[in-house]
Amino acid sequence: MDVEMCGVHFPNPFILASGPPTADGDLIKRGFEAGWGGAVTKTIIGRNEEIRNVSPRLAVLKSGKRVIAMQNIELVTTRKLDEWIEDIKMLKKEFPENIVIGSIMSVYDEKGWQSVAEEIQAAGADMLELNLSCPHGMPERGAGAAIGQNADMVKDVVEWVKDVASVPVIAKLTPNVTDITTIANAAKEGGADGISAINTLLGFVGIDVDTLNPKLNVFGKTAFGGISGMAIKPVGLRCVAEIAKVGLPVSGIGGISDWKDAVEYMLLGSITVQVCTAVMLKGFGIVKNLIDGLNDFMQENGYEKVSDFVGLALDKVVNFGELDVTRRNVANISAENCSKCYSCVTACTDSGFRAISIVDEYPVIDESKCDGCGLCVCVCPQECIEMKEVV
Repeated sequence: MDVEMCGVHFPNPFILASGPPTADGDLIKRGFEAGWGGAVTKTIIGRNEEIRNVSPRLAVLKSGKRVIAMQNIELVTTRKLDEWIEDIKMLKKEFPENIVIGSIMSVYDEKGWQSVAEEIQAAGADMLELNLSCPHGMPERGAGAAIGQNADMVKDVVEWVKDVASVPVIAKLTPNVTDITTIANAAKEGGADGISAINTLLGFVGIDVDTLNPKLNVFGKTAFGGISGMAIKPVGLRCVAEIAKVGLPVSGIGGISDWKDAVEYMLLGSITVQVCTAVMLKGFGIVKNLIDGLNDFMQENGYEKVSDFVGLALDKVVNFGELDVTRRNVANISAENCSKCYSCVTACTDSGFRAISIVDEYPVIDESKCDGCGLCVCVCPQECIEMKEVV
């Protein structure tokens, strides 16, 4: 279960991402006791910075009772640099095998980045993660995504930190850019040892139509914030697949809540994965299911170590023009599992090719009309429709 990233040995690939679950040393200690292999501290800034948060600063988007996205307008740590130095020393003394990654941030200033980097690594941090990606609050101060959306600035910051770093440096990137590979390449040119991605998507969860107030309501006002949770997983997977081809080790982040999510990220190139929102919703204990699920997956597929399957599916993600248009798939319905809800009939009639009709109470596919779009597969609640190739 152990992995190596940027020359650093992790007891397992599951890392607590920078955020509320890593807001101080005691929380990280609880995470390590639960079984997390590493933790990224809540982002640490210089001595002369003052941070004040609003309240509330969290809101969620639900599908039924299930949380599918969270909006967060919390800023970086409110704790002082010296407090973090003592926390990191404590963590490395009590948990020498677990990996402590110091998340750091400054405005676009060489001395600012270098001073906090030197102090955090001197405290014992095993790695440094450069927060170049916070999408709210900090960009207004000239930090976070204000730097991470500019390739030249990213390259400069990485170079500044690498000049003083004695531990591996990973750049945490924002998805709120036109082309994340441009930013990843800039980090690589600056000397980054690895990349972590993604930070949150900029957005907001909505307006309460009864009160006309924002769902994240700060005395009648709101602000765009970082969206996290399962809703951003498709974006995270896309970004990781793109970044992996840049040629740097990747720590994948975004919507990971179970072992299958983690394996998907690994198959697309992530060596480690970072989790935050799922921990906020369900607690540190979810790591047991992550570890057990990954272990079972490896045993069932004959993998002796995680590195055996990292990036294994990467070559299956290609440019659209490389997809095969000479072959054809059509839908196939398994009548024995069909509940006769007719969701597929409605979908195909109103948004498809009118290829499904009802015969003796069961939906039947007319292959001569089916265009193979897959909509019926998407809407079937029984999962009794699959695509099959036809000549």
